[in-house]
Amino acid sequence: MSVERELAELVNAIQSCRKCRLHKTRRMPVVGEGRLDAMYMFVGEAPGREEDLQGRPFVGAAGRILTDALLSAGVAREEVYITNVVKCRPPGNRKPMPDEVSACLPYLLEQIRLIRPMGICLLGQVALNAILGLGSITRARGRFFEWKGIKVFPTYHPAATIYRPELREIFFSDIKRFVRKMQA
Repeated sequence: MSVERELAELVNAIQSCRKCRLHKTRRMPVVGEGRLDAMYMFVGEAPGREEDLQGRPFVGAAGRILTDALLSAGVAREEVYITNVVKCRPPGNRKPMPDEVSACLPYLLEQIRLIRPMGICLLGQVALNAILGLGSITRARGRFFEWKGIKVFPTYHPAATIYRPELREIFFSDIKRFVRKMQA
């Protein structure tokens, strides 16, 4: 079966998912978007308001920051695959609960299997914990890890740079470092 067809089946499964409470309040599940043969995958925590309205990942303020950081690293957004751990917006943009992460994690793992990226950039604490099981983004950020034969690089979530502007330069630097390492 082709990657396109398997991904279409995954999209259908996510759109009809009722594994946790989030399906009750979502407008649109946000599966992910980008190249199916992407070298890089970026994984955030969950859709926000704009993402829930448009059904696309990282299209709000944090998405603009991620897009700018990618461009500063010499990579167009269309060249990568972008998704989240949790596919439905938590009410009030709260952090996803552990059971919601557990319900969605198989979908993310299937996306990773289908896309087969060389590197995954984990954006924030929720993604770090879901993939690597590590507890502190502050301690893990900026370091490369190996996970199932894939280079994994945690950094801050771009939304963190909105609330803590001093993190913006670090975030942009981290994205550049991740891209350089993947291109080496």
